[in-house]
Formats: sequence, structure tokens, C-alpha cells
Amino acid sequence: QLEETNTWPSEYLYKFIVLSDKAKIQQIENLFDYAGAVINTTESKNGKYTSISINLLMSNPEAVIEKYKEVINKVEGVISL
Repeated sequence: QLEETNTWPSEYLYKFIVLSDKAKIQQIENLFDYAGAVINTTESKNGKYTSISINLLMSNPEAVIEKYKEVINKVEGVISL
């Protein structure tokens, strides 16, 4: 689907949800810590969870999927959207 809906390279919006644990949030941010990544975090109303949105220029659909796999494998309890 990514191949069909985008022209590559393309901006891609990653969305993750984690418990509001500064270490987990920092872990995700560190995985995207290179030029061009725009990272926004929003805490839930009760403060239990934090959503992390990351906008980044990606070269192809395979790179998008690999980055999702990297986050899931390195950050315990993360939910990807």
C-alpha cells in the first residue's frame, strides 16, 4: 500500500503510543535522532500514556517498515499506529 499511495522519497508520519515513561519516550526519540526528523509528543488527559508523532523524509516503503520493526524490537510496550 505504501508503494501505491506515495511517491518516493516521501514524508512519512510515524505514530507511537507508550506509557508516559521519560526513558521510553527518549528511547524512541533517539532512534529517529537524525537530520530532518520532526518529533512531537502529547500526553493523554490522565497522563498515563504519551503519543509520539514523528515526521520524516523516507527513501522507500522498505525503509519505513524497517524503522517500525526497529522501534518495536527495541522499545518494550510500544504501540505503533
